Amino acid sequence: MIFALDVGNTHIVTGCISEGMVLFTERISTRLAKTELEYAIDFKLILELHNIEPSTIEGCILSSVVPPVSHLLCEAVRKVFGQPPLVVGPGLKTGLKIMIDNPAQLGSDLVVGAVAALTSYPAPLIVIDMGTATTFSVINRQKHFLGGAIVPGVEVALSSLTSGTSQLPKISLEEPKKVIGRNTVDCMKSGSVYGSASMVDGMITRILNELNDTATVVATGGIARFITPFCSHPIIYDDGLMLKGLELIYQKNQKAPACKGTER
Repeated sequence: MIFALDVGNTHIVTGCISEGMVLFTERISTRLAKTELEYAIDFKLILELHNIEPSTIEGCILSSVVPPVSHLLCEAVRKVFGQPPLVVGPGLKTGLKIMIDNPAQLGSDLVVGAVAALTSYPAPLIVIDMGTATTFSVINRQKHFLGGAIVPGVEVALSSLTSGTSQLPKISLEEPKKVIGRNTVDCMKSGSVYGSASMVDGMITRILNELNDTATVVATGGIARFITPFCSHPIIYDDGLMLKGLELIYQKNQKAPACKGTER
């Protein structure tokens, strides 16, 4: 059993994985002001909630798109488990064939998601990760990572809308009653949810046209469960995709040195 961390700009997704099975998934806030001890306490509490002893963890792996937090998390993991995590980055084995202009610039989160999707689903693939940003990763029939697209995340766009206007209130992201809202809040809910679903559908259509092929579409990330039910294209929601990818990469690199690639 391994302990995995997927570090995003807003949340850190943690979980334990054993033989390809995600035992649990929890989310904590990504905060630059937190100390390594505070993160260590978070990890211990999460394990206690799920009745898991730190001594039963054989290894740890971390993927991060927030380099300033990576070192703190490495030290927090060391405090709890007595060993540093393996950190996804250049030099680690992933088995992914990357065809973009500069493969070293590909975010570790996109690598992890692609590795997991290729193991679980048939190619061609479109992998959508909906968090602070919404990312689209495209993998062709030959299992080559071709590239993708990056769009402002739903909550980021909604926050920008309310902070940039004087009369629009802050709202929660939830299912709208109708597409045609009859008050300000319902109009904002419709635009956020149905508008985002339409964007996802539109991007999928354009990607498929450019691929000139069919594709399996997989979505993950904390926001995806709110948006994908309203999409017209069939989309598989896999909340544990990133953690499964982290376990696959961990197994490919059991002898790799820990805590490398934190700057990726």
